[in-house]
Amino acid sequence: MRSTAARSWLHEGRLDRAGIILSGLCAVHCVTTIAVMALLASVGGTLLHPAIHEIGLGLAVLLGIVALGAGYLRHGRKLPTLIGGAGLAIMALALTLPHGVPEAIATLSGVGLLAFGHHLNRRAGC
Repeated sequence: MRSTAARSWLHEGRLDRAGIILSGLCAVHCVTTIAVMALLASVGGTLLHPAIHEIGLGLAVLLGIVALGAGYLRHGRKLPTLIGGAGLAIMALALTLPHGVPEAIATLSGVGLLAFGHHLNRRAGC
């Protein structure tokens, strides 16, 4: 049996808010990386380190599974989970692309879909 605090935490959409924030941070990271790379090539090695992308994707997958899965169990609507899952898949695909514009486009598209899935999940839970 779940505690009242845990149910309240899930019901209020806090995990989805965290997912939206993480998606926003990822988008900011991508845009910042491109801007900084255009201005300061020496900083690019740090911002483009594969570990940043791999850790970010891992966090997004973990948070997406928990938040979108809990939302589906709560309200039974598949659309938020499908859209969020598609976003995660596109983000994973972006890791296979060489750094640059195609990777950024794929990542930002995936992040946008994932954030939209979290948004739909929050609205469905209201």
